[in-house]
Amino acid sequence: MSSTEQPELGPAERRLVHQVAFGARMLSLDGHDDFNQGQISARLPGRDEFFIKGALVGFDEAAPRDVVRCSTDHTLAPPPLAPPELPLHQAIYRARPDVNGIVHSHAPYTLLFGATDLPVRPLSHDGAYFRDRVGLFTETSNTVLDIGTGEHIAKDLGDHPAVLLRNHGGVIVGKSVRHAAVFAQVLERACRLQLLAEGTGVPYVWSTDQDVAAKQDFIYADLSVRSYWDYAVRRVVRHWPEASEWDRR
Repeated sequence: MSSTEQPELGPAERRLVHQVAFGARMLSLDGHDDFNQGQISARLPGRDEFFIKGALVGFDEAAPRDVVRCSTDHTLAPPPLAPPELPLHQAIYRARPDVNGIVHSHAPYTLLFGATDLPVRPLSHDGAYFRDRVGLFTETSNTVLDIGTGEHIAKDLGDHPAVLLRNHGGVIVGKSVRHAAVFAQVLERACRLQLLAEGTGVPYVWSTDQDVAAKQDFIYADLSVRSYWDYAVRRVVRHWPEASEWDRR
């Protein structure tokens, strides 16, 4: 979406475009960069179109002007700057009406974890959110270029907040782009900490079912997630002062 197209956005769309840009930058700060690969997208609830980071920019340089409007209809010609893995997002949005934000990245610990058959354990607060809530897609490790593969990933995602793509990274979804961006960071930390524990070669323990339930209810309540997002936005602005001009709502 070029800067000349921005005035055509409604107020809610404009806020969403800026949230996509903020989400991309916070993912970069959390180590999700892989050249210009990976995507973050968002839609307004009930819409059959969404906004996604363009193909030519990385998470660390994405700005509102780099966000592209796309349709959930894969039979329509995509915009020239839409990312190649657009079908992944189209398939998930069509399969999950409750999802309004998607992150796909090659975050290193998430990718490494997906190469194992380990279950995510509630070793940390981060792992508690994802305990028994992560799917696994093993059909291919290639770039998702067709709607059929996207639909198979959506199937393995099920009603979970995340699915690991074997040897390819992860897909994290949420009721908003704020949730998706925050939980992409949460999953990467959960995978990193558990792999570190596994690497010690000694037994380790994790949270009880009672503690897991309490953490999911409090630590990852919507109000808590909003506070984590707001913190991450402030961190983005400190790192990239030009982002202070973006809409932070």
